[in-house]
Amino acid sequence: MWLEGLVVWSWSLDGLRDCIATGIQSVRDCDSTAVVTVVCLLVMFVWYCYHVGREQPRPHVSVNSLLQGVDANGLQNGSMYCQSPECVRCMHHDGLNQKLYHNLQEYAKRYSWSGMGRIHKGIREQGRYLSSQPSIQKPEVFFLPDLPTTPYFSRDAQKHDVELLERNFQAILCEFETLYKAFSNCSLPQGWKVNSTPSGEWFTFDFVNQGVCVPRNCRKCPRTYRLLGSLRTCIGNNVFGNACISVLSPGTVITEHYGPTNIRIRCHLGLKTPNGCELVVGGEPQCWAEGRCLLFDDSFLHTAFHEGSAEDGPRAVFMVDLWHPNVAAAERQALDFIFAPGR
Repeated sequence: MWLEGLVVWSWSLDGLRDCIATGIQSVRDCDSTAVVTVVCLLVMFVWYCYHVGREQPRPHVSVNSLLQGVDANGLQNGSMYCQSPECVRCMHHDGLNQKLYHNLQEYAKRYSWSGMGRIHKGIREQGRYLSSQPSIQKPEVFFLPDLPTTPYFSRDAQKHDVELLERNFQAILCEFETLYKAFSNCSLPQGWKVNSTPSGEWFTFDFVNQGVCVPRNCRKCPRTYRLLGSLRTCIGNNVFGNACISVLSPGTVITEHYGPTNIRIRCHLGLKTPNGCELVVGGEPQCWAEGRCLLFDDSFLHTAFHEGSAEDGPRAVFMVDLWHPNVAAAERQALDFIFAPGR
């Protein structure tokens, strides 16, 4: 028995030696330039993996920085105020309009003025539009004139993206449930953000925050992140674009507020929708449904609340900002340029 084992071990060493010799001979037979190229590619690949692994989200400032009524902690529904004189989103409206008009001129020089009439009109008369808007709809940063106005949109407004989201409901739900389990181990797991509310708890897990991707969070939910790239009308390249998972604990009420613009429609895909949860937009209440999308214009005064019991668990939705269907393709391109993050 012992002798048989020795023979097998000897045979294994011979095989290993032959394998190494074959490999060395293959390298010798190969052109030296090709070997150097392969080594360089391997080094670049290792560097890329290291760089991606250490990548951090780029700094950003809040669209809500133009809102009034900062509390003692500088928070408005969980958003920090930047108050930078150089930031497009933090200027007073006179300075903001000048900056936006400069950005529009720069865009037109590079591309074209064609199709820019409505944006030009909106920037030129922005102060008048914002001051004359009815109290039910008051976008706080930018109003594009002549868009159809309604608190809620039908599913057909962005039919392709709505159907795509609903087909992938189970995949998004599965990744959310994996994320949410971390709450049993600590009060606020990495990647989650707590937002200010008059009562209860409101958490968000950002994939895109005001046009800036959050790589660390996206890597935790790869299927959800890939889905974002498949949406045709997702706003991903300007400060009005967001995508996140939003969670309300029982007893939570979100303060009534206005969104920053009317160029988008906000889509909520219901993930967990217990009884006692409601969204009110422009005075009209609606309830979420699991696996179904709810589309609304958040430039209308809106609020959300969860009046269920602790046994009901949280209300959770996957939220993504889509283009308003009546914003033309040329206008979308220009608005992405004008409101690019950091511009």
